[in-house]
Amino acid sequence: MSLIVAARFTTFPAAEAAAEQIFRAGFVEEDVSLFFVNPRGQHARYPVGGDCNSDAASTDAPRGAGIGVTIGAVAGAMIGVGIFTAFSAPLLVLAIATGVGAYIGSLIGAMYMTRDAGRSARVHYEQRHSGVLLAVHVTPETQQDAAHVLREAGGASIERASGRWQQGRWANFDPTQAPQPMQANEPFADRARERHV
Repeated sequence: MSLIVAARFTTFPAAEAAAEQIFRAGFVEEDVSLFFVNPRGQHARYPVGGDCNSDAASTDAPRGAGIGVTIGAVAGAMIGVGIFTAFSAPLLVLAIATGVGAYIGSLIGAMYMTRDAGRSARVHYEQRHSGVLLAVHVTPETQQDAAHVLREAGGASIERASGRWQQGRWANFDPTQAPQPMQANEPFADRARERHV
């Protein structure tokens, strides 16, 4: 696996200008790659599209639907019995009221169970933001240099990753994987001071 440092830019011209600064810092063209990251949810990981098989907030929906069917069927049956006895309606009314109650109950139950799960899923769901990603293949010794240049060039969300670098590009890049932020490191500042002394 290779060590990769990357930053996000809003436009291709901004990323290309940053790439020029990376080249001036001593990195070669085979170690620099530019590509666009689609907005979340638009990475077509599944045949019907999307990034995941199901919404994280929907995991408890079947349980809520089951509870709702039971409660709705009982409520519908009670309403049906009331209509049946009050108006001498046919027995079919009881069956229809029970079925409608079960259906409405299942919808309400499923929606109720996804209400709180949706909030917690949004809190834990981290993903790269859309934009132009400038990725640099680095060594442990040059990673801070690359991060510094990207930061100075206006790059946002500086990240470090371990990936497969092949033919001048990040071959196994996964836009759905949460990025690992990279913080500014003091050893780079010390080396930069030593160069200017």
